[in-house]
Amino acid sequence: MSEPRRAGEPELTTYRDVQLSPDFTELRRRFRRFVFPMTGLFLAWYFLYVLLADYAHGFMSYRLFGNINVALLLGFGQFVSTFAITMIYVRWADKQVDPAADRMRQLIEGEDQ
Repeated sequence: MSEPRRAGEPELTTYRDVQLSPDFTELRRRFRRFVFPMTGLFLAWYFLYVLLADYAHGFMSYRLFGNINVALLLGFGQFVSTFAITMIYVRWADKQVDPAADRMRQLIEGEDQ
């Protein structure tokens, strides 16, 4: 059995009610404010790498030491940035999104579930 609603809390009975609720709107806004810029940043970095590989052969083939050139380091940087973005997102979501999502779920499903 769930706790009674507090005064002013909406009764969230359908998906549409949840979608229109201010809490869900705020949750979606927070998510978009993080994900869209981060995605844009990563895509810009990725396309820069692709464009450099295609049009800046001299720069990309410049040897830094041994057989290690700029292209290899930038390619490795793609992997590093992917893992870094993932770690940043997980940390951010744990603090900013998950608590709000859990509160919404408790309102919808009730405390016992």
